[in-house]
Formats: sequence, structure tokens, C-alpha cells
Amino acid sequence: MSQLTNKHIVIIGGSTGIGLSAARAFIAEGASVVIVGRNGTTVSAAGTELGNACRTLVGDATDAATAKQAIKLCVSAFGSFDGLYHVAGGSGRKMGDGPLHELTLEGWDKTLQLNLTSLMLSNQAAVNHFLENKKGGTILNMGSVLGFSPSPEYFSTHAYAAAKAAIIGFSKSVAAYYAKDNIRINVIAPALVETPMAQRAAKDEEILEFIKGKQPLDGGRIGQPEDLDALAVYFMSNGSAYTTGQVVAVDGGWSVTEG
Repeated sequence: MSQLTNKHIVIIGGSTGIGLSAARAFIAEGASVVIVGRNGTTVSAAGTELGNACRTLVGDATDAATAKQAIKLCVSAFGSFDGLYHVAGGSGRKMGDGPLHELTLEGWDKTLQLNLTSLMLSNQAAVNHFLENKKGGTILNMGSVLGFSPSPEYFSTHAYAAAKAAIIGFSKSVAAYYAKDNIRINVIAPALVETPMAQRAAKDEEILEFIKGKQPLDGGRIGQPEDLDALAVYFMSNGSAYTTGQVVAVDGGWSVTEG
């Protein structure tokens, strides 16, 4: 039997990049998914590609109503809600994030809202659903190696690093509190992955040269969304029923090398 048979999963940020790749993997393993994204065009295209095992919702992850609507859609379409994968987030560089001496208050606030507040809201909606229905469930949050393994020369967005570090503390604290309810929360922490968010770095020859030494696995390459899929499937499956509060880096060696 496939690993995710009879699992119904909401992916916040599921219409592109890491989230869309996970949606493909989840469906291939027998799951049904609801994907949420801000851009109606990409959401529609993803829904067409993924077919009958997918439902779509256009919404902003920073809106408190979005995750609730996605979970409600999952239940109405598929009969239950079993897991949440929160991928949504992004760089705040264009909003004023950067090194501390250049960081604007607006950049700080918007970067934390995009990466941390949105995640809190989706996790809260999922936990509330699990508690109300007296059932266990699984939540997987998207962190980053920058939350615990900084790279000052090329990746100096300090609000982003703060948000990703906070996701770890938040997830561990929530995991500890709700373990008695059989609700488990874990974190994937990737290094540089080729996604729409990462195009600044992915197209910079100097950064790519740096990555050869910083992410030395498999020839020293930039990560691909598919590199995270097998671990995401594990955390969404019954195979991880005894695992909670964990942070796993999928980083090509980033966190254990000098670069």
C-alpha cells in the first residue's frame, strides 16, 4: 500500500516550488491534497496538473481566514483533514530586510508576518481542528538552515533568519504541548533550493560557485524541490507516528561545511 493512502493534506504555499513538488509526491503516494496560493494563475495551473486528487484555494497565508477555509475545503471535498504542510513564506529583501544596520522596521514587520505569523495561523487552525474532532494529526513546517547556520557574505537577511529560527522554537514548543493529543509537529530546514523565491541567488554565478563548497553533496549543486519530497512524505505518513518536535536539515551538507 502507498504511504499516504487515505491521507488528506493541506499545503499552504502549494502552487509553486517546494509545495507543488510535495503535492505531486503526496498524490503519487495515495493522498488527496488542497493547495493554497496567492496567485490565481499559478494555483489554477497547479490544480489542472494535479487533477482529481487536488482542490485549490486562492488566499493569502497571512490572512487568519485562509488556513481555516483550506481545512474546511479539505473536509468537504475528501471527508477528513489529516495533515498540514506549511511552505508559504519568502524573502523580505525587497521589503527592507537585510543586515541589521540596514534593516527597516517595515522590512522586519513584513518579513516576520510573511514567514512566522502566517505559519502560526495555519498551525493554529490545524491544531484547533484536530482538538475539536478529538483526533491526532501531523503538521510539517518549513524552516531554513539560515535559522541556525548563518552565511554572512551572501545571505544576510536578518529578519528572515530570525523568523526561521523562531519557527524552530515555536514548532518544538507546540509539539511538546500537544504530544499528549497525538498531534505531532516537525520542521524541514532546507538550504538553497531552486524555487521562484530563490532566483536572486540561483542566477548569481558567484553564489553558485560558493554553493559548490557549501552544499557539496551530489556534485555541489543547488537543491531542487524534489530533494525534500521523500522526507515530507515520511512526516505526513504513519511511519512518523512516533516522531515529533524534530528539525531535519535537507541541505546538501550546508550546516556541516565551511563553504
